Amino acid sequence: MAEKLNPETFLDAARSFPILDVRSPSEYTRAHIPGAISFPIFDDAERAAVGTCYKQQGKDQAIELGLEFVGPKLAKWVKEVKKLAVDGTVLVHCWRGGMRSSSMAWLFETAGLRVKLLVGGYKAYRNYVLEVLEKPIPIRVLGGKTGSGKTEILLEMKTRGFQVVDLEGLAHHRGSAFGHLGLAPQPTSEHFENLVVRELRGMDYAKEIWMEDESRHIGKVFMSAPFYEQLRQAPILFLDIEAPYRLPHLVEVYAQYPKELLAQALEKIKKRMGGQHFQEAVIALENNNFSLVAELTLHYYDKAYLHGLEQRTEASIQRLELKTLDTKSQTDAVIQQLSINFMEK
Repeated sequence: MAEKLNPETFLDAARSFPILDVRSPSEYTRAHIPGAISFPIFDDAERAAVGTCYKQQGKDQAIELGLEFVGPKLAKWVKEVKKLAVDGTVLVHCWRGGMRSSSMAWLFETAGLRVKLLVGGYKAYRNYVLEVLEKPIPIRVLGGKTGSGKTEILLEMKTRGFQVVDLEGLAHHRGSAFGHLGLAPQPTSEHFENLVVRELRGMDYAKEIWMEDESRHIGKVFMSAPFYEQLRQAPILFLDIEAPYRLPHLVEVYAQYPKELLAQALEKIKKRMGGQHFQEAVIALENNNFSLVAELTLHYYDKAYLHGLEQRTEASIQRLELKTLDTKSQTDAVIQQLSINFMEK
């Protein structure tokens, strides 16, 4: 009989064995346990047909229809799962821990494999994710105006042993109207939360966990209220870097993209930039004056960021003035400031 595990134990086991998500492809695409393999018992059309049959004709007829769909696939599944299993073991889950996962567990065990099931299915896992994001997290925020190199600093800090969750990396977005350029499609907000919790599970809550200052939206990803509130209430190290140091970095990052895409991004912030600044930016873009485009957009983004910073308590803000965009030099300065803080305690 398959071993039944709660979400936390199931995730612990996933360090050693593969997770097979037997939900439909569309359910998996929307969001899934990071690292899980899509192994659907029904495709989307089959799932819809079984659901309709259940509502119109009842459970028994729906089961019979389901068996018609899965019957021809059984031998193929067994061959595939034996290739995926580690030490003859697989982890299996569906949406609520019901018939889909239990049926697959029966098949795999009949074929001689050991199966571990997630009690309550993906729904129970999602409840676990939300609980993790609601509990206190020792967040320390790195802040700074657009183009300050915050993400690069955090990644450098990570290489030096600091605990870092790269929110923009997980969201596939740099946080501005231009932030999607050159990056993979964004995950859903639900899957973003799953990814954040995967990162947090491997961290020591006795130490600070560094994250970048963000608005509640990172592109199309929307952070849950409890998690975002923790991000807003956490102490912040604000990097105070004047625009002339930031402009070359922004030009280097964004000037490589087609002007049509840059124009579309400008259009998104047209009203917030103001008509005059927007028109000047459009003309500058047409003339390949990327530095002026960056300067005009910074006028909006700097005001917006400082407004957000003002919503924090002054006691939670520590300021560090920098006159460089060299990542290693910036990181050295941040670590030096942290050392001074530690000595002053």
